[in-house]
Amino acid sequence: MDEPRAPVAGGLIVPRLQILATAFLFSTGGAVIKAIDLTSWQVAAFRSGVAAFAILLMLPSSRRRWDSGTVAVGMAYAGALICYVLANKLTTAASTIFLYSTSPLYVLLLGPWLLKEPLRRRDLLFMLVMGVGFFMVMLGVEPAGATAPKPFEGNLLAALGGLFFALVVIGLRWTSRADPGLSAGPTAAVAAGNLIALAVCLPLALPVMESRPLDWMLIGYLGVFQIGLAYALLASGLTRLPALAASLLILIEPVLNPVWAWWGHGERPGRVSLAGGVLILATIAARAVLESRYLTQTSRPVGQ
Repeated sequence: MDEPRAPVAGGLIVPRLQILATAFLFSTGGAVIKAIDLTSWQVAAFRSGVAAFAILLMLPSSRRRWDSGTVAVGMAYAGALICYVLANKLTTAASTIFLYSTSPLYVLLLGPWLLKEPLRRRDLLFMLVMGVGFFMVMLGVEPAGATAPKPFEGNLLAALGGLFFALVVIGLRWTSRADPGLSAGPTAAVAAGNLIALAVCLPLALPVMESRPLDWMLIGYLGVFQIGLAYALLASGLTRLPALAASLLILIEPVLNPVWAWWGHGERPGRVSLAGGVLILATIAARAVLESRYLTQTSRPVGQ
């Protein structure tokens, strides 16, 4: 008689679905931002204002143990949030998300100085390949269009946003090492970042001269679902899913993001940019798999 399946496998279905839902919600950001007729600063301000309220309401952990580290990481995350909106209003959704996906490159470059993490030889190849993909996306710009009126400027903002997101990762690592068990954690930094983004953008967002009911509905969606619910699902899924599985599943976001922009706005990324994006995502996936294997081998007891 066949043995029954281990309950662990079945228990991974829910967290996998949570990470998939997170990736899906994240992926809709570019297309929805482009559908809103408000200015970039207005979208950035009101999106983050709604998101901060939603996160503080849905995630009790976001309301605990705020300290100077929380604010510092929140400032970096605010930069990533703002640049994401500004970039999507200027360049294609594909270029924006591909350039944000290069944040691991910045982490590898800055890690030795800010975290005292050694740069391993196997990381050099990943950095080289990802760097090639980065320049392909940056320089492979298409002519300006209705949804991407200033693609090169938008690409620069997206690259800056990727750097900000890398600083978020580095900041979270640093605070967890400096005060293990007592740091506020990522959800508090996400809430702080949205509040900071609101404070920075609101003076540039007012007054709102013209708007449609649809604009405010889409702002509500971005804040409550695309950020708030997405992070609630992410926080829950990550506690029960292996890091490798989560890393690979979340890559669905940059794959779907250009699809929604094409479907909703007819936006088509250039071939060079698309090839660069594929190179970036393939490099991230390969590194996640190899890192998982390396950690498994190094954590094995002697003699096995």
